[in-house]
Amino acid sequence: MSGTRFQIEVNPRLPARLARLDDLANNLWYSWDRPTRALFARMSSKLWSAVGHSPKSFIKRVDQHHLDEAAADPTFLGSMARVLSAYDNYMAAPMRVHGPRMGEGELVAYFCAEFGFHESMPIYSGGLGILAGDHCKTASDLNLPFVGVGLLYRQGYFLQTIDGAGRQHVLYNDTDFDDLPIKPVLRADGSELRVNVRMTGRDVEVKVWKAEVGTIDLFLLDTDLEQNSPHDRDIAHQLYGGDRTTRIEQEILLGIGGAKALVEMGLKPTVWHINEGHAAFLILERMRQLVQGGLDTASALEAVASNTVFTTHTAVPAGHDHFPEEMIRRYFQDYCAELGCDIGTLLRLGQVGGLPDFNMTALAIRGSRRHNGVSEVHGEVSSEICADLWPQIEPRENPISHVTNGVHVPTFLSDMWYETFDRMLGPGWLQHQTDAKVWEQIDQIPDHMYWSVRQLLKSQMLYLVRDRITRQHMRSHGSEAHIERLMQWADPANPNILTIGFARRFATYKRATLLFQDLDWLKEIVCNPERPVVFIFAGKAHPADEPGQAFIRRIAEVASMPEFMGHILLVEGYDLQLARRLVSGVDIWLNNPIFPLEASGTSGMKAGINGVINLSILDGWWAESYEADPDNQNGWAIKPTSSSYDQGVDEARRDYEEARSFYELLQDKVAPLYYTRSAMGYSPGWVAMSKRSIASIAPRFSSVRMVSDYVSKFYQPAARQWHRYRADNFAAARELATWKAKVRAHWHGVSLQRAGDPQRRIPFGSAIRFAVAVRLGGLAPEDVAVELLFSRPNSSGRPKLPRPYRMAYQGPADNAGESLFTLEITPEVCGKIDYRLRAYPCHELLAHPFEMGMMVWL
Repeated sequence: MSGTRFQIEVNPRLPARLARLDDLANNLWYSWDRPTRALFARMSSKLWSAVGHSPKSFIKRVDQHHLDEAAADPTFLGSMARVLSAYDNYMAAPMRVHGPRMGEGELVAYFCAEFGFHESMPIYSGGLGILAGDHCKTASDLNLPFVGVGLLYRQGYFLQTIDGAGRQHVLYNDTDFDDLPIKPVLRADGSELRVNVRMTGRDVEVKVWKAEVGTIDLFLLDTDLEQNSPHDRDIAHQLYGGDRTTRIEQEILLGIGGAKALVEMGLKPTVWHINEGHAAFLILERMRQLVQGGLDTASALEAVASNTVFTTHTAVPAGHDHFPEEMIRRYFQDYCAELGCDIGTLLRLGQVGGLPDFNMTALAIRGSRRHNGVSEVHGEVSSEICADLWPQIEPRENPISHVTNGVHVPTFLSDMWYETFDRMLGPGWLQHQTDAKVWEQIDQIPDHMYWSVRQLLKSQMLYLVRDRITRQHMRSHGSEAHIERLMQWADPANPNILTIGFARRFATYKRATLLFQDLDWLKEIVCNPERPVVFIFAGKAHPADEPGQAFIRRIAEVASMPEFMGHILLVEGYDLQLARRLVSGVDIWLNNPIFPLEASGTSGMKAGINGVINLSILDGWWAESYEADPDNQNGWAIKPTSSSYDQGVDEARRDYEEARSFYELLQDKVAPLYYTRSAMGYSPGWVAMSKRSIASIAPRFSSVRMVSDYVSKFYQPAARQWHRYRADNFAAARELATWKAKVRAHWHGVSLQRAGDPQRRIPFGSAIRFAVAVRLGGLAPEDVAVELLFSRPNSSGRPKLPRPYRMAYQGPADNAGESLFTLEITPEVCGKIDYRLRAYPCHELLAHPFEMGMMVWL
């Protein structure tokens, strides 16, 4: 047929009775409210699936007769009324869950390169984005004054298919922004809000969009505009796409463009949270704005850092973004004129360890005063990785702390548990989700009822897995007989086979193929006719990660071996829908990363709150959860045999030993417990451990606890410090900047020596006097803190931080130019006591006593 093909889209009209479906479709509240999503799916389940569960896309494409039938259906209208009532109550409620609050007039701005709310909003790739989405949802639940800032990508993370040989195939689809729950931000005159971002001699025009997430707003930046060049239109085209030029331009767009956009909207955050280093350029833009307002560069840095929070999610030095010095010079040479400094000063903000590259983590840390890893283990790892930023401070004392990640319970808890918990825990359980006493009531659920819920969840999961695998194999011309053979042990109608899930990014450190170390032993376990086992694998490897893709091929290879047919399943197209089913439906959640490279991990938390039992390496969050349980009865743990940072570690030996631990646990503990059934057909021991999983994990690892920690530990102190620093035309920021410059200039002249002869033995109950002569090198006595640290020698286990005692200035010492500091103390214990003496800069305006990274020891 000749001629040009043209296209037009005919959109249905919402009947008046259904008009408020538009409200529900345009607020991401639907991403964690299942009744809302069910309302749309009810009109046409086929279309609902076809549009990727997007309410906005659905109401643009649904047949008019479906809407008209729904408008005339009393049952549908009743369901809609209940959903709207819940929505309106949520939006109006001053307190939705219990937690800390921010003060009047405060505002938190949360910057991240990706946000994962729901599969219908594809601007995320994995854990970082899902975590950011959960953070925003929880900020809404807590009714915090909060906005998010990110980028609007045409292409989010790729769609994945896997062929018969286990090869991953990548497909990127361009998103139609009209199908997303977003709208342009408008100025008062009705025109679209735009900002300009300067990049290498040109201005890039940026459009700002807004998504509503419950009661908070997420602002997304877009350069795909006719006014921009083809290159600039593509800056935010693909999430984590392109080369180093694309990467730095995305990060300039996010940090500088995002800060400019908030100014243009008249928003004045009192706390700025940089979630991973991608957004760290916002520090430079905020400094520039203050310098243009009359502040000097050093004072502007202190002011900006006072209310900036930085969270790192990376557990390896190579994972921190860095750019060549030449690239930074090219993009920021002209910018320095407005920043009030030369390019060398700007470069030093991002250089560390004598290397010329510009490190975004270094910039984020130097431009913030509150920094954290995302688990206790990761906080310690990050302190080591970033130790060069505080060169004279022992890593475990430097300013990096931790806030362990959490998960958004309403998003990831199965609706079947909702109904059960409403009956057994009381209607207010969700508002008190960090209260351990609420979750202890899990024990009141009768075991047979609990087991039934778990089996129903498994059946639900297996139906989806069966559907995905059927489509996957039929595309590769597989037969129905072969599919039946594949699914013989994963039958939704008979969910009584022990099922283990492994679903996450196929990165090498996550060791997806660790359980294939000894295939004979694995066969003995999974093919036991009395205790069969099924493994379900899902996940994506980055298109440039060949070793990660090799893992997928290896899983496919083993899954196709006759002895493992049906016992090992590989499911393509890992997405949030599949993730929700897997974390609620499998029996065991497996995680075996190389210690300590799992920064936190949240999939195991999602599984745990659904009664799935964790079997994991003691890394990230699981090290805290397992070790905090009094009897270690909330799951199983594999103790790491070594650390990836150990010198000369034998990787093959490590993998063998940890795989052996896994086989032994599975064969001797896990399978026997699961298959030890009562007369009623369930395993009492399994139910007890599953209940313990929920009761111990839900209150400690919910995102309400996580965001509450951020509020009390970081946001509230940062806001207070900002108000103090900005008062009287930033007098405190100027004072601190001047003082720091003085300390840096004179610190090389500071030294300590003993004053008098030390006592070596005293009777219990007697006081002892310590005296130190300090050469201040031009500083005043009040510029330094002198401390004595007590510790017990040769203590067993993990050494504790020594207890510090502040010494008092007494005046000039005997030697000219020295100052005397003393302390009189009565030791509270007998035996040998170690003590050390140190001095470091001290000022009341410092956010952390060691933030300058300077210290001298006697």
